[in-house]
Amino acid sequence: MKYILILLCSLTGYAAMAQRSPETMTPVLRQELIDAFDASERYSLKICEQMPAEHYNFRSTDSTMTFAEQWRHCCIFTSGQLAGRLGIDNPYKTRKLPKVMTKEQIIAEVKALYEFVRQTIRNVPDSKLYEKTDFVNGAIPGWRLIYAMENHIIHHRGQCIVYLRLKGITPESYYGW
Repeated sequence: MKYILILLCSLTGYAAMAQRSPETMTPVLRQELIDAFDASERYSLKICEQMPAEHYNFRSTDSTMTFAEQWRHCCIFTSGQLAGRLGIDNPYKTRKLPKVMTKEQIIAEVKALYEFVRQTIRNVPDSKLYEKTDFVNGAIPGWRLIYAMENHIIHHRGQCIVYLRLKGITPESYYGW
């Protein structure tokens, strides 16, 4: 009886490991990334929409980016990092954004950024999700690079939230994932 119990425990462990193989986890990982970026897009667009158009060139100090420049930077930097490190086409390789952008232009570009990220997540080869790429503090897998880009957007969105408050606007409450 003891040997049967050991055998059953062993087989249960193998079954659990099989369920967590890259083949079974990759679709889950892709969906988790897409879900995270969908939530991020909703909140980012709320913040973009809250700033009145006449304040899109507002900056908190002379040494900081304007509200519009924060979002422009997010679009260009995120796309460039994903394209360069995952081996995909950069949407800004041949298309340059104007230095000064209107509220409508920024909102359209932010929407395009998030769609680009979702398409990247859906279409990048599995091998690129797990292949390590050099990054700031060492090599990280592609899936972690994608999360790092979300972190980068969060950083700049946070600055934009401060800009809203400096203009006397109470930002939309953060509603999580």
